[in-house]
Amino acid sequence: MSHAPPAHVTAGVAVTTRGLRKQYGTGGAGVVALDGVDVDFAAGRFTAIMGPSGSGKSTLMHCLAGLDRPTAGTVRLGDAELGRLDDRRLTLLRRDRIGFVFQKFNLLPTLSAEENIVLPLAIAGRRPDPAWLRQVVLAVGLGDRLRHRPAELSGGQQQRVAVARALITKPWVIFADEPTGNLDSRSGADLLRLLREAVDTLGQTVVMVTHDPVAAAHADRVVFLADGRLVRDLAEPTAERVLDVLGHLDSTAPAGPVATPVRGW
Repeated sequence: MSHAPPAHVTAGVAVTTRGLRKQYGTGGAGVVALDGVDVDFAAGRFTAIMGPSGSGKSTLMHCLAGLDRPTAGTVRLGDAELGRLDDRRLTLLRRDRIGFVFQKFNLLPTLSAEENIVLPLAIAGRRPDPAWLRQVVLAVGLGDRLRHRPAELSGGQQQRVAVARALITKPWVIFADEPTGNLDSRSGADLLRLLREAVDTLGQTVVMVTHDPVAAAHADRVVFLADGRLVRDLAEPTAERVLDVLGHLDSTAPAGPVATPVRGW
């Protein structure tokens, strides 16, 4: 029996931005990191964000996840407009509705794997749904490692714990920021399969920032940024197609119209 997250969004969209702008500093010293980004991220899909260094991809993720407030424009996650939430409500939304997978696993060394997985629920004073916990542990292949502490786990196993922790709250969206950056190629491939599985069998929505065309090829769709603007939108990516787009991105050129998304994206 599947314990997929409840339907919580309309028209199949999990996260939406309109006119998103982020500027650091003011006047001549100001840097525009995002320059009017309009983008929708489909629910129950795996989307990668790519672009040259300095293109704004990490800033976009931070604004989408409520980790940074935009200078202008709106971010809507599920039924919540992030700009209308005060700091306390934004913190609660991040805890209860968003899952995070980062390069650094951020596991607590004194806790077992299982205790690290259920930590977001423990902080919220909630007990895990036993059926969902079993399904998540099965999905990430950690059944025989739950009592181990992080120091007793390999890097790949620690990253699996981090993915399970991101899944345990049944979040509206999982944000993954360069999640394979600290892993060897085999562990990185395992992690990407886990994220793919979370979408295909657990019904999750995943948004991943990456610079790796092979990693991006695991996604359903890749959006490309250059100079803080959305410049390309690629459905059904392969590593070769992603490399081709990256090779042709001219970050000095003004952004033209975004390619028409395929399959309703």
